[in-house]
This record gives sequence, structure tokens and C-alpha cells, in this order.
Amino acid sequence: MADKTYDVVGIGNAIVDIIARCDDAFLSKHDLAKGFMRLIDAAEAARLYEAMGPAIERSGGSAANTIAGLASFGGRGGFIGRVAADQFGGIFHHDIRSLGVAYDTAPAIDGAPTARCLILVTPDGERTMNTFLGASVDFAAADIDRDMIAAAKIVYLEGYLFDREEAKAAFGEAARAAKASGAKVALSLSDAFCVDRHRADFRHLVREGADIVFANEKEITALYEVNSFQEAADAALQDCEMAVLTRSEVGSLIVAKGESIPIQADPVAKVVDLTGAGDLYAAGFLFGLSQGLPLPACGRLGSLAAAEAIGHIGARPETSLRQLAQASGVLD
Repeated sequence: MADKTYDVVGIGNAIVDIIARCDDAFLSKHDLAKGFMRLIDAAEAARLYEAMGPAIERSGGSAANTIAGLASFGGRGGFIGRVAADQFGGIFHHDIRSLGVAYDTAPAIDGAPTARCLILVTPDGERTMNTFLGASVDFAAADIDRDMIAAAKIVYLEGYLFDREEAKAAFGEAARAAKASGAKVALSLSDAFCVDRHRADFRHLVREGADIVFANEKEITALYEVNSFQEAADAALQDCEMAVLTRSEVGSLIVAKGESIPIQADPVAKVVDLTGAGDLYAAGFLFGLSQGLPLPACGRLGSLAAAEAIGHIGARPETSLRQLAQASGVLD
């Protein structure tokens, strides 16, 4: 790939993760269903935030997690996502830039506050998530940083952001800008429910805009409305240049140019939290691809990053992914 400023630029929801420990009594008191995620409004987010104990506050969101993982490999990443000009917008801005990720999206001065996910962790490691999507879902074409996209080798689009018409239009514009600059376009399907809601639009984007599609087994079979994983993989290859399909403990499958490359899952001593496994797999794969590594090596980097993520609470790496990759012999 041509020499550019960024290996990967991600576009997605800009969410502040607020992680605090609590006991089961706290969940009962606030009528929270343990281990589940629910969407909440701004008032509920403020009320619960006041009631929570000491917390870790950091930048989050699916594509942001992927770009943070890329940075842990030593990759050059950028991120585009919408926050408000408020306390949590400042936290998101500072935190993601502290990882070495370029982030220059201007904060919105009107509209909804910055998105946040209030995550309560009980002593058994269960995570109960309360998500306020706020400013992030108002993403529109005006938020696209065309200069950053033009400076990227790969532009990575987060499917979670695809719910509103304005965001769909922005994704189309971002994909066109990426292709005009010679960048590859990668799309994560993100969630099977997302796919069910917007199947026709996703299919169009896969055919017309994306070079690379990331999906798990449920997402790719939902996209093509077929019963078998193999049928879905074959269909994906008719629509785009490459599909990278994850299958939990079975590993993953890369289908490209008529070739199917199975990748084994990395062993994990203890699965603590599956949150972020797909995000970090994408980080490893995209880093390898941006460095010109062979596809099997890209898949190995993805598996390594996913295994690191599920060995602890939270979707961000706690160990240098570059050092892990070097220790495993995938990187020099």
C-alpha cells in the first residue's frame, strides 16, 4: 500500500466507558438486570452516574477499541466520531489521544450530550451495562474528516453506527472518499440485530463500498439469510474482495480471491469477559494487512489480540500487543 500518514482510520460511535465495581445489592436497589445491556436516556445516565462508586473513565466504542488495539501493535491510527462539548467529550478526546491515536473531530456545541456506557462489575466478574448513545448517533456527513480519510491506507466503518439515515449517507460518502484516495474500505457488521434492521442497506454497502467485511457467524448468516456458515462465506466473496469471519473458540476463516484460510483461536487460560473480542481481532488483522503481511499472519495477529482481550475485564488491551506478537514470533 502507498505510504500514508495512517495505517487505519476508524469511524464509529464515540462513547465514554465508565467502569465501577458494585455488589449485587446495588443492582437490586437500582432495578438493574445483572449481566445485561440496556439503553438509557440522559436523565437516567446522570442519576446512575451519581449513585456509582469510584470509576475508571476512558474512551470506548467498537471502532475506537479497534483503533486503540492497532495503536498497541505500534500502528498509526486515526478515529472519527462525534462527541459533545462537555465533560465526557473532553474525557474521550484526552483518553484516545493519549494512546497515540489521532482524533480531531470537532465537538458538537448543541444537541445531545456525549455518549457513555456505565458498566457495573460485580465480584463474580459479570458486567451490567447501561448505555446512553447521546451525541454519537447524530453522526452525519458534516462530521467526515476527508483529509484524514485521504491520509489512510484503510478506512474502517463500524456497523453499530448505521442506524440513522444521516449516518448511512455519511458512510457512503466516507467509502467514496476512501476509494478516491486509494484506500481500502473495511466494514464491521457489528451485530446481528443491526443486520436484521438494515439488511438491504448493508448488502448495498458491502457490494458497492466495502473491500473487506468483518463479521461473526451470526452476522454473516443474517446478512445473506442462509442457514449454513459456508453458504454465507461463499455469498460474501461474491460481493467483496475479502471476508474475515470469526467463529469464537472455533477460530476464524479468511475468504479472499477464491481461497479459504482457517485460523485457529489462541488459547486462553481463563475467559473473563468476551466484550471487545471482535474489536481486537479486527485490530490485529488490520494492522497486519496495513503492514503488508500475508493473510495467515494477519489472522494470527487477530487471534492473538482477541485472546488478550477476553482474558480480562474490558475491551482495551492491558498488555502491549506488539510485545505479545513478537514473543509469539508473528512480528519481528
